[in-house]
Amino acid sequence: MEHWRLIALDLDGTVLSEEGTISNENKEWLNRAKQAGIEITIATGRPVQHFRKFLTELNIQVPYVAANGSEVWTTDGDILERHTLNTEDVEFMHQLAVRYETRFWSSVVDHLFRPGTFPDNAQDYQWLKFGFQSMDMKILEIIRSQLTEYGLEVTSSDPSNLEVNPLGVSKASGLQAVCKHLQIRPSEVVGIGDGLNDVSMIRWAGLGIAMGNACLELKQIANWVTADFRRHGVAKAVEFLLNNKNDAPHKDNTIFE
Repeated sequence: MEHWRLIALDLDGTVLSEEGTISNENKEWLNRAKQAGIEITIATGRPVQHFRKFLTELNIQVPYVAANGSEVWTTDGDILERHTLNTEDVEFMHQLAVRYETRFWSSVVDHLFRPGTFPDNAQDYQWLKFGFQSMDMKILEIIRSQLTEYGLEVTSSDPSNLEVNPLGVSKASGLQAVCKHLQIRPSEVVGIGDGLNDVSMIRWAGLGIAMGNACLELKQIANWVTADFRRHGVAKAVEFLLNNKNDAPHKDNTIFE
């Protein structure tokens, strides 16, 4: 088991239940991983204000990734990396949301705006992330195309949304900063997730594991597919890793029932 040194976890749809809690099964096997010498971290699209309690629950001691890579924090509260959007970028996105009548939200350093609100003094904030939501897939595709052409990093955590970061910023770039800090190679990292915003992480990690509830694209590029989050897929994947220490990753899309 010396091969794996870090497990990077997405939150929603991965290690969290529908109620937004971490099951005892997931906690037990993640704790066993730590006892085996494997560190645990979080790589999420959430702003840091919305998941700090899980750092304590999982006894995370190493840096973690917030806002899809826009921030990387240490558990001592120090910022390792921060990548912000230009005010012009955010104003452009706000105009798109108004033009196409989508829901939108945004997060800035040290502040969360109520969904659907946008400040008059946008230039006074450090913008981390902007998001769109619509049930009209054609509208989302139009917006995605315009954002990509504009030169922004576009992904999603759900089919009904788009999440936007500065170009080149992703969970993978955030985890690269974590690994540099810890002197860990990407080949020693296990990434577990379920959404399109996990694609970069799953491709980058030495072993990429998709949840059973993951989107098809993620399952297709993952090394393995575990059970869905309702059946404690994280616990099942970690249990398999700990009990099969000599198994190398292979593209067989193994299902952990």
